[in-house]
Amino acid sequence: MKDHNHNPSKFFPKLINVQVHLLNLLSCFLIFGGGLLLGIVLASSYLKDSSFILQIAQLSISSSSSSSSSPSNNADITHELYSPNDSVTMSNMTEVHVGAFEEFLKPPKVWHDMDDEELFWRASMAPRISEYPFHRVPKVAFMFLTKGPIHLAPLWEKFFQGHQGLYSIYIHSDPSYNESSHTESPIFHGRRIPSQRVEWGHVNLIEAESRLIANALLDISNQRFVLLSEACIPLFNFSTVYSYLMNTNQTFVQVYDDPSAVGRGRYSESYYPQITLDQWRKGSQWVEMDRDLAIEVVSDQKYYTTLQKLCVGYCFADEHYLPTFMNIRFPEKNSNRSVTWVDWTRGGPHPVEYASTDVTVELLNILRTSTWCEYNGRGTNVCFLFARKFAPNSLDNLLRIAPQVMQFDTDIRSTS
Repeated sequence: MKDHNHNPSKFFPKLINVQVHLLNLLSCFLIFGGGLLLGIVLASSYLKDSSFILQIAQLSISSSSSSSSSPSNNADITHELYSPNDSVTMSNMTEVHVGAFEEFLKPPKVWHDMDDEELFWRASMAPRISEYPFHRVPKVAFMFLTKGPIHLAPLWEKFFQGHQGLYSIYIHSDPSYNESSHTESPIFHGRRIPSQRVEWGHVNLIEAESRLIANALLDISNQRFVLLSEACIPLFNFSTVYSYLMNTNQTFVQVYDDPSAVGRGRYSESYYPQITLDQWRKGSQWVEMDRDLAIEVVSDQKYYTTLQKLCVGYCFADEHYLPTFMNIRFPEKNSNRSVTWVDWTRGGPHPVEYASTDVTVELLNILRTSTWCEYNGRGTNVCFLFARKFAPNSLDNLLRIAPQVMQFDTDIRSTS
């Protein structure tokens, strides 16, 4: 009887061959399945990205459409680059990108939720290419450091009238000020920036000044920056002020060495270890600067931080920070004078305040042309563009006299 048992020497090799074939089949299946899965994932990702791009493009069109339909005082680029009803295809993606650039150039809203650290960081950004790839109309940023309402606003309205697009306004007032409690002038309405408390003689004064400069830098069209108070008035019409500031490469920060107790006497090596006594300077708080200097001011992490941390109590940093900063960093581009008249002839911690009875044609003419200075290398008697300190009750006389003396009416007619 035959033996039906398989020969073990033949059985095991066959078993191994079967297992190898199965493994090969399994490997092929896994490779095929993995490739299929990868293809599905990549296809899905591509479709998502395409959808995302289209959504962004549509959002850009929607935003541009809504912004172009509502007027804006700060908009410098007003031509329509595409129709909001155009469909977004690859053929018009170039136009979409141009629209996004237009959106980028629009100045942000004055009111925002950035803290100082975020604000200064954003304001410190500057292009490395000096030429602008678009039509840019340079503006003057008028930065008002106030306690509350601007009582002389009607006079400033006459000054600004007819010159929309050539100026921007920023107001830093006490956080407790309730804007709704006063009738706000149209040109100042909605121009208040996020502010913090400011005390006379304290370091938070320079914090407020830097906050104003940083907010004004967010509008890329702002080229000149002038710091004013609610007690300031213009001494010339807008065209004269604009031309004076735009046609010079100098900055107007008063800088001088004061050996008295209110000058060098305020210096302490322990307070200001990064500043020597020979570098210490004094000057007017009311300054004017160009965009390059404004960026340097908000980017300063050395002298500003030193005063901010070590200047305690009545340290009067507003009279020393920028003059010392200019003396150390940029003495060659500075005029060493202010363009804002302030009368300190009566002595004391505060300047002369002009009341209603003080406002005359003679006074304004003295402030306008009685001083001799240098402008662009030449002598001139137009040295001060603004003046302070004018009391709220001086407004009526200013409105009666100033338009004639400062030629506001002629300035409006010449531009209309």
